[in-house]
Amino acid sequence: MENAGRADRLADRSTEKPMDRSDKAVADILIVEDDTEISELLEENLAALGFHAVPVHDSAGMFAALEKEHVDLVLLDIMLPGEDGLSICRRLRAPGTRWEHIPVIFLTALGELTDRVVGLELGADDYLVKPFELRELVARIRALLRRAAAPASAERRTLSWTLPERSTTIWRFGPWRINVGGRNLIDEQDVIISLSAMEYRLLMLFLQHPQQLVSRETILEHMADRSDSYDRSIDVQVSRLRAKLRDSGRNPTLIRTMRGDGYMLAVAVTRESS
Repeated sequence: MENAGRADRLADRSTEKPMDRSDKAVADILIVEDDTEISELLEENLAALGFHAVPVHDSAGMFAALEKEHVDLVLLDIMLPGEDGLSICRRLRAPGTRWEHIPVIFLTALGELTDRVVGLELGADDYLVKPFELRELVARIRALLRRAAAPASAERRTLSWTLPERSTTIWRFGPWRINVGGRNLIDEQDVIISLSAMEYRLLMLFLQHPQQLVSRETILEHMADRSDSYDRSIDVQVSRLRAKLRDSGRNPTLIRTMRGDGYMLAVAVTRESS
């Protein structure tokens, strides 16, 4: 993390309120940051706000902590010695691991769009560019913890919306097809790719408006039942969906970014029922 002004930014917690423990009795935050001064400042400030923070300095320390500590959320620096944060995030998100669903916030000095997108596509839930304000970090932590605390209710709300058609309706787009009732992607080799509720909801929005601009405002409204919706969550969800569609390179061909406006599904869509 950059040295300039970092202590002042992290030490200012006068406007923050202690964590509401009626929502979550304990929030355990794992801080993966090689700069000792910064990790200590984060630990101190988060502790003052009601969080239990555990600092480690590299990937070995992180995975050792995960083995013995309960962790609700990981703050992960990208520029670490040895294994970097991007590689660590990829390991965290490996299917079948005990940690694949733990929320991750990247702390990064890399401000380029490509660097941020890569982090999101690897499975990070959010990112903050250094230097940052403590209150913004805390707001993002609380938003992710709220989301993680209520997956079942979100799933129920989504399912009530996503079954307007017969379960035998198949949508085809590019090399993919999807059974509306099954909520599974199927590729050309008949390999089934499971979608989360939010990924499915977003994909259906694009499928209903093929080769049309879908504005960021429209996407936010479509996701309005999420308690923590904010503009950057759009980028996170689109990046995750692109990863499932194997469309996450520098120049995506299925879901294109329309600079400053939104996104577009760039292929035709057909529907068939049986």
